Amino acid sequence: MKSNLLKFLTLVSLLLPTTAFAAEISEILSSPTPLNITSHIVGYLAIAVTVLAYIAAMSEEVIALRKSKPMVLGSAIVWFAICIYYALHGEAKVAAAAFESNLLAYIELFLFILVSMTYLNAMEERGVFDGLRIWLLNRQYSYRQLFWITGMLAFLLSTIINGMAVALLLGAVAAAVGKKKKEFVALACVNIVVASNAGGSLSPLGGISTLFVWQHKILPFYEFFTLAVPCLVNFLLPAAIMHFFVPKETPAASSSTIWLRRGSKRVIFLFVVTLAITVWSNIVLELPPAAGMMAGLGLLQFFSFYLTKTAQEVKSEFAHVYQLFQVEAPKDNKKQDFDVFKNIGNVDWDTLLFFYGAMMMIGALSFIGYLDTIAHFLFGQISPTVANISIGLSSAFVDNGTLMFAVLSMHPDLPTGQWLLLTLTLGVGGSLLAIGSAPGVALLGQIKEGYTFTFHMRWMPVILLGYFASIAVHFWINARYF
Repeated sequence: MKSNLLKFLTLVSLLLPTTAFAAEISEILSSPTPLNITSHIVGYLAIAVTVLAYIAAMSEEVIALRKSKPMVLGSAIVWFAICIYYALHGEAKVAAAAFESNLLAYIELFLFILVSMTYLNAMEERGVFDGLRIWLLNRQYSYRQLFWITGMLAFLLSTIINGMAVALLLGAVAAAVGKKKKEFVALACVNIVVASNAGGSLSPLGGISTLFVWQHKILPFYEFFTLAVPCLVNFLLPAAIMHFFVPKETPAASSSTIWLRRGSKRVIFLFVVTLAITVWSNIVLELPPAAGMMAGLGLLQFFSFYLTKTAQEVKSEFAHVYQLFQVEAPKDNKKQDFDVFKNIGNVDWDTLLFFYGAMMMIGALSFIGYLDTIAHFLFGQISPTVANISIGLSSAFVDNGTLMFAVLSMHPDLPTGQWLLLTLTLGVGGSLLAIGSAPGVALLGQIKEGYTFTFHMRWMPVILLGYFASIAVHFWINARYF
């Protein structure tokens, strides 16, 4: 009996080595890096590949190469070079454990964004966003009113929805109502970009950089909202100046009618429930945000099953069309189906894979030791305030999520006020140039006439004024955190 029990326990220990393996990784990561390759050809190769990959990604519009491709390949080259070097020196486990640590950080981000994008695709497929666009057109607002409405909606929606999705939605509204007013379309797009970045900077649910800070448990969820007033100032100040350049006329009403597909309102409700579960499980249970989002994906999957199974029991969504043309409705009612996996498949995989490459290459540079040197200069030799403002300005050229991950990899010892400042500057700094943030890049690709890189740059001084005004307001109202 004892022999059988011993065999069983041995088998279990072989099948479940998780605890021992996790302890081994923890021990390896907590020990100092045994090999110094900052001055080795492998280290120089990592820097060169990273720079070339970023240049290729930033030139996406020029060379017509998706930004994820050079980033994914570059990350593979960098990590294989590091791991080969470590393996040749008998330290393969150290490099492998470092890779797995960075991979885990990416997986948490990946799952969070995947579920968020899936819900957005589901709402779009159910006609929610198209209904919002038609509703705004039918209200007969003037161009100036639409300028403020789209801006405020961008600011509010981006606190809970990815800024790129918000910009694409409201950019479509601006383009639809401003067909004969290119100057309105261009100004509205600049306003939408600024508003989306500002709104996403005050909530972990809306911005990549804020999500990183929340995931790393640097700041609790509620503390991000202390940036509400600075972010509002960042949006309102440029908008108030641009207001006087927006045409005063009123566009023609839309002839379309709002048609929401079955289950659209319940999908919105499930998305709100998912966000509530995510916040609650993180605050109360201290689970990573990805856990709550995956629970929400499970709810959406079961709702998809319900809609599909009950599709034949309801009147066809297109019955009014068949009746109008006096034709018999088809018996195969596949249009009623709601396939959640199609919505998952339609997410922006290019962006998700771009972040994989970016995070893995930044993680490699951190593992080699380059980021420690940069951190020593930024947060040791100069003022943290100057460093954070400078990093924020650089986000006009480099993706803010990548910059935030790089700073987190440096492990700087900053007070809460400085972490909030960094979150603010990285979030709103991307508004300075059209290529500085996902909303700007998305609108450059969507809007064919009116909104251009040069037009956005024309308003950079005004946006820069809002940038420094938001910083000043942050120091004023959040002085207790410094």
